[in-house]
Amino acid sequence: MGSVASLKTMRASALAIMATRSQDQDLVADVASLHGVDGPASWRGNRGHGYRHDLQTCQAMPSFGWHPWFSYQMYDDVVPEPTYKAPPGSESSTAFLLDAKKAHYQVVLAPSPQDDQFIASLPTPIPLSSFISSTRSKLSSYPYALVGEIGLDRAFRLPENWDSALAAARDDGLTPGGREGRRLSPHRVQMQHQQAVLRAQLRLAGEVGRPVSLHGVDAHGILYDTVSSCWKGHERHILSRRERRNIAPGAEEDDESDDGNENSTGGKPYPPRICLHSYSGPVESLSQWLRPAIPAKIYFSFSTAVNLSRETTRAKFIQVVSALPEDKILVESDLHVAGEEMDAALEDMYRRVCHIKGWGLEEGVRKIGNNFENFVFGETRAAHVVH
Repeated sequence: MGSVASLKTMRASALAIMATRSQDQDLVADVASLHGVDGPASWRGNRGHGYRHDLQTCQAMPSFGWHPWFSYQMYDDVVPEPTYKAPPGSESSTAFLLDAKKAHYQVVLAPSPQDDQFIASLPTPIPLSSFISSTRSKLSSYPYALVGEIGLDRAFRLPENWDSALAAARDDGLTPGGREGRRLSPHRVQMQHQQAVLRAQLRLAGEVGRPVSLHGVDAHGILYDTVSSCWKGHERHILSRRERRNIAPGAEEDDESDDGNENSTGGKPYPPRICLHSYSGPVESLSQWLRPAIPAKIYFSFSTAVNLSRETTRAKFIQVVSALPEDKILVESDLHVAGEEMDAALEDMYRRVCHIKGWGLEEGVRKIGNNFENFVFGETRAAHVVH
C-alpha cells in the first residue's frame, strides 16, 4: 500500500490489482475507490494520443479473489459434512476451537498436520459461502472489477508459524498474511479443496459476467479440466463445411452469439473471459485452451518475474508467444509494488513480446492495449471507443 501514491507518476495507463487473501480484499477496494477506472471511455482517454501516457494518473482495475495459496483458510460450508464446525458461542473454549481447527486442517492439508502448535497458529477458517457473498457485493460496487487471482497450485507449501525473533523483525509496512521470510512447512493444500474454492469463484464470475485471472502452477492439466467442466454443455457449435455451404450468409454469426458469446453480461456457469496469468505451461497445451468450441474467450499473460525466472521457462516463453494469435496476448509485471520498478518490468516484457512477434514497439503496445481493453471490458463495450 505504501507504493499506491506512485500511481500518479507511472507511465502505465492502467493496472489490474489482484486481491489474494482476507487481508487485502478491502485494501484493493480502497485503491479502486481512489484510483478506479470509470469505464472503457475514460480509460481510453487516459491512454493518450498514440497510446502514450498523457500525464494523468494510472487507473486501477480492482480484482477480488482468493488465491489457491490461501484456500486452506476457508471451508466449504455447502457440502453435507463440512470440514469445520463452528463452535456455537458458549462452546468457544480454546480447546474446542483447536479441535475444530484440527478437524479442518487435517483434512484439507497433506501431509495431515499433527503438531497442535502449528495448527493453533493457523487462522480460524471462514465459510466459503460468506466469502462468495462478500465478493458478490464488492463486484456490484465496482462494475468493472475482475475476479482474481484464483486458480490451482501443486507446488505451494504453507509457511511455518512465526518464531518470536522473526515476528519482532517483521516489516509493518507489508500487509499481514504473507510468508515474510518464514521457512516452508511440508504441508500442501489438497487439490480437491483447491478445486472447490476455485469452482465457487468461477461460478460467481459467470453469474455476474466478469473476467477472471487464473493462477496455475504444476497443475496445467487439472486446471483445464476444472475450468472446462464449468462450460460443459455450453460449448459453441462449430459449423462443418457442409453446414456452412447450406446456411444463409450472416447466419454463422447468429450461431456463435448464443451461449458462447464472449460479451456475455452474466447468468452463465462459466466466466466470459479468462486470462491464464504468467502462463508457464508448454506450447503443446495451447491447443486445448484455443479450441473454437470453448464459449469463453481465453487470454495468456506474461511477466518477467515468472516467465524469465529460469532457463527452462525462458525457452517455453519464446515458443508459446510465437505460437499464440496476436489477439490473445497480455503483459503484466506480477509485482507487489507500483512505481518505476513495475513500469520497467512492464516495458521489458512489452519489448520482448514485440521482438518475438516481429512488431514495432508502438504497434505492439497498441495491439496488447486493445487486448487488455477487450479482456477487461468485453469486445462489445470496448468496440464503442476503439478508433
